[in-house]
Amino acid sequence: MLKITRADGTAEKQVLETLRSRSMEVDRQVTASVAQIIEEVRTGGDQALRDCTLRFDGQCPDCFEVDREQINNALTAADPDFVSSLLNAMENISAFHQRQIQQSFIDTRPNGVMMGQRIRGLGRVGLYVPGGTAAYPSSVLMNCVPAKIAGVGEIVMVTPPRKDGTANPDILTAAAIAGVDRVFLLGGAQAVAALAYGTETVPRVDKIVGPGNIYVATAKKLLYGTVDIDMIAGPSEILIAADETANPAWLAADMMSQAEHDVLASSILLTTSERVAQETLDELERQIPSLSRAQVIRQSLENYGAVILCRSEQEMVELANQVAPEHMEVATANPLEYIGKIDNVGSLFLGQYAPEPLGDYYAGPNHVLPTSGTARFFSPLGVDSFLKKSSFLYYTREALTEAREDIVRIAEREQLTAHANSIQVRF
Repeated sequence: MLKITRADGTAEKQVLETLRSRSMEVDRQVTASVAQIIEEVRTGGDQALRDCTLRFDGQCPDCFEVDREQINNALTAADPDFVSSLLNAMENISAFHQRQIQQSFIDTRPNGVMMGQRIRGLGRVGLYVPGGTAAYPSSVLMNCVPAKIAGVGEIVMVTPPRKDGTANPDILTAAAIAGVDRVFLLGGAQAVAALAYGTETVPRVDKIVGPGNIYVATAKKLLYGTVDIDMIAGPSEILIAADETANPAWLAADMMSQAEHDVLASSILLTTSERVAQETLDELERQIPSLSRAQVIRQSLENYGAVILCRSEQEMVELANQVAPEHMEVATANPLEYIGKIDNVGSLFLGQYAPEPLGDYYAGPNHVLPTSGTARFFSPLGVDSFLKKSSFLYYTREALTEAREDIVRIAEREQLTAHANSIQVRF
């Protein structure tokens, strides 16, 4: 299935370049189709939503919005152990994101000048949650908790109905626990468009967050500017750096935990040990047949997996920063040393007892992370993602007198005489 690539300055770069071909570029037909759906919803409102839902899902619920009683009933009927696990996860997520809170500030000066920054939560945020075969209650927590901490006024969730026209009960349970305000049975590009523009039923939001298929991702991309979005996410990915001390069975298991997401998911192992590299390959062959998504895992690893034998730990660090992975695990004798070395990563998992699923579900840091190398300049979802900031300033006549000449000089140099006049007219 996979072969060991020996790093020599060229071979590993060729492998990584091949993996980068996992482009986020969307087929033109998809873009055209999504653009049409967006325009239909923008101009047609609820009727367009019903038409799109019938066209793509085969049926349309009588009422898009899920009433509060149904949401509460889902929580009441849920498995108590599942509820307990969600509550424990939410406690960890809340504790981590509470540390991200920023404060507004005001700065006063002896000459009477005041200036500062006001920080507050967005008015309304839309959360897209897949509800079919890929139903992720963990995403409800990861998106909703930091929004609540940021002080968002209202959180509106959209999730596709199941074949029987109802919402996924696990999604509703998570929504009830996390404090989602309203839930609508809508999916696909039409749901994103409804959130962006608003309809007779669906309220317009300021920002849309949450994962989805290629149509959802394309809609978010096309609507960015009309509404804010979290990020344009590509397929999931993991990079693991391992030395002689690593457990090959665990490395294989962690590679597969990403590969099962999608045939486009990428799993890369960097190691300084030829033994670990070979035994990890052996473990992959041994473990894959026992897993429910074996076919997806195998295809993902064959197309976008790699095992690279590096000449030093420094080479692993350099390659990791080039890849800028969504998730990176460090399975070495001294994993904490990597905190200051890995600059380009969504989330760093240190040590052999911090596998990536720990971050997906439970530990506290957000699992909405930049993909496809965008960790070079994007950050994970957090409280900041749901804030807006504005500055303010107050000057006295005396303070403006002191600044007058400098302002006028700069304005005239830029040939913006009305700017200069706005200052001069006051004197």
